[in-house]
Amino acid sequence: MSSEQEQRAHDPKATEQMMDSEKHVKRNPHPDFKSVEASRPDWTEDDKWAFTKTRKPDWKLGDGPNDGGECLKKEHVEIDPTNLAPFSYFQVINHDPPLFIVGYAGGFDKAKDSLRNLSDSGECTLNIISEHYIEAANSTSINAPYGVSEWALSGLHPAKSSVVKADRVKEAVFSIEGKLMETREFESRATPGKKTGVLAIIEGVRFWAREDAINEDRNLIDPAVGVLENAR
Repeated sequence: MSSEQEQRAHDPKATEQMMDSEKHVKRNPHPDFKSVEASRPDWTEDDKWAFTKTRKPDWKLGDGPNDGGECLKKEHVEIDPTNLAPFSYFQVINHDPPLFIVGYAGGFDKAKDSLRNLSDSGECTLNIISEHYIEAANSTSINAPYGVSEWALSGLHPAKSSVVKADRVKEAVFSIEGKLMETREFESRATPGKKTGVLAIIEGVRFWAREDAINEDRNLIDPAVGVLENAR
């Protein structure tokens, strides 16, 4: 019996709810994404990371937006947040100790695999994505059954950590070994009683930086190596 069949047999209602949620979220709005991708311009290697001036280096206090007020001519559309698709969040919130937050859509009753693993083990690794493995990283968002490893699906390579048991991604320019400090579950405003999200606070206990990305003092990472290029 496959992992998916085992999961359906163990809790068929939860599995059906998960699949219904995927249909509602419409994570991929394109039925045939490959045809959409084929219509786009080819990837370019010419766009490289570079430090530049701001758009308006002579900006002064009180000047407001730097587009001459063009943005003020546009109206805004009000959106009910209960209709937005859920996704995970990640951010740095403190430097001493180094703390990070990760947000998960859904409560503990329907915990995603990453939340379940983090809660059970109290450990994790955080791996910053770069352009050289964006396709593989994106493939790990697949809704695989619990127990199916995304390592094999993505083709990424695990590297041993120093403090935590979880492996880090060898392809990552920068990785963090983390220990779970605490979690907090949130309840829906629109549907009282329904758990809609979980916040995890994680302490970074070891940092890993690729040797060609870090300076001699080991306190600065060169973004041109690829840590931030996925944002372009």
